[in-house]
Amino acid sequence: MAVHTHPNSEKEMNVTGHLTELRNRLIVTVVFFILFFGLGFYFVKDIYHFFESGLDMKLNIISPGEVFWIYFTIAGMVAIAGTLPIFALQVWLFIRPGLTSKERKASLAYIPALFILFIVGLVFGYTVFIKLIMPFLFQLSDGMFNEMFTVERYFKFVIRVTLPFAILFEIPIVAMFLTSLGILTPTFMKKTRKYAYFVLVIIGAAVTPPDFVLQLVVAVPLILLYEVSIHLSAIVYRRKQRKHEEFMKQDSL
Repeated sequence: MAVHTHPNSEKEMNVTGHLTELRNRLIVTVVFFILFFGLGFYFVKDIYHFFESGLDMKLNIISPGEVFWIYFTIAGMVAIAGTLPIFALQVWLFIRPGLTSKERKASLAYIPALFILFIVGLVFGYTVFIKLIMPFLFQLSDGMFNEMFTVERYFKFVIRVTLPFAILFEIPIVAMFLTSLGILTPTFMKKTRKYAYFVLVIIGAAVTPPDFVLQLVVAVPLILLYEVSIHLSAIVYRRKQRKHEEFMKQDSL
């Protein structure tokens, strides 16, 4: 006796399976986040001394809570940076069944690049902070004030400057990935170029002091980054088009 499965039941089972897999992927990501957080917590002193080495003064605390704040903040930054490739891998594993073998190989290469560009963005932002922003602020002081920075205020300022760069440096990889999925095209990026420039200039102005030269120094690399993203998107798009044309020729034979 044949057993007939209702289409709605199959659909519900399929949805349930996807939700279960998504939950498992999120659990794996959370576990790695906790592990990296613990690792960052263990090396907090070393990381703190590295960031403090760029200053000619000792940072101060004005409340006991700042000690906990700096520990959790540094550990959290390490956890975010370390978990990023794990999260990207889990996303890739989740969407892998819907990709062809060539798309799987191509998209898998984005994961290490995602992590590397994130770190490069952090380094670039920190360099801008130490080499440009801090000297500018000290120059404005010109001996009028007795500089005394608290740990919380200093690191909030550092994060405010560096984190946007770390995120913005992901633009090329995100552009390539979305192009490979057919969501984004280089033509669209070119058409929206002026709006993108405007947004990038605003972001550059938001993370730097009100000095035109500094804002220009920060905005130019971001604009170049967008242009590189257009170029990389175009490369991915042309490859995708060639593969599509080859497939159509083989199909017509």
